[in-house]
Amino acid sequence: MTQLGLPDTIQACLFDLDGVVTKTAVVHAAAWKETFDAFLREYDGERGRPFDAADYDEYVDGRPRADGVRAFLASRGIDLPEGDPGDPPDARTVHGLGNRKNDLLLEKIRTGGVEVYEGTVRYLDAVRAAGLRTAIVSSSANCRDVLRSVDAEHFFDVRIDGVVAAERNLPGKPRPDTFLAAARDLGVEPSGAAVFEDALAGMDAGRAGGFGYVVGVDRVGQTDALYAHGADTVVRDLAELGDEK
Repeated sequence: MTQLGLPDTIQACLFDLDGVVTKTAVVHAAAWKETFDAFLREYDGERGRPFDAADYDEYVDGRPRADGVRAFLASRGIDLPEGDPGDPPDARTVHGLGNRKNDLLLEKIRTGGVEVYEGTVRYLDAVRAAGLRTAIVSSSANCRDVLRSVDAEHFFDVRIDGVVAAERNLPGKPRPDTFLAAARDLGVEPSGAAVFEDALAGMDAGRAGGFGYVVGVDRVGQTDALYAHGADTVVRDLAELGDEK
């Protein structure tokens, strides 16, 4: 293992955004809960049960917005029309619900701001100093704006986010395609790249893509689940890796 806590075959590091670089995973979870709870009030019984942390981890965390809506609604046996990406946030469609969540997310970010994880910033500095290439890989269409708001865009050679994925028609996590695209853009084989993720869907993507090392970042007490979904190691903060221990 290198001083970065990675196998010496690793040439590039692929980082998720929310929950790994920035403290926005909790904001996403709150926006999803507010969106789904309001929608579910018109349903009875199990279908109308409020959205909870287990639903977030299983169905929406790390996935593209519309995929998260589809997965969660399917878990409750609820069918909605797909609608269109431009649907208003009050439309009873998959895209309408997703747009409602995004509006709430942006409102929460505007009012509460965004913070970075300082341990991740120190680790990124060390990774860059060691000459490894870096990419940010996020399902969020707001990735670039969030990075700019915390002055972190310069840490990454490549950005594969919700906007780029849509342009290239890349399926989102748990499929590995966005991580594979990042490795390809960096000029490395998947076996030479490490994935850093806090979401179970991201672990699945890392395992499916055949990446050289998968680091699970446990911010919420799901270490066992991260290992079960493919992590090679799990840390509470990237400062625990390598020389930062």
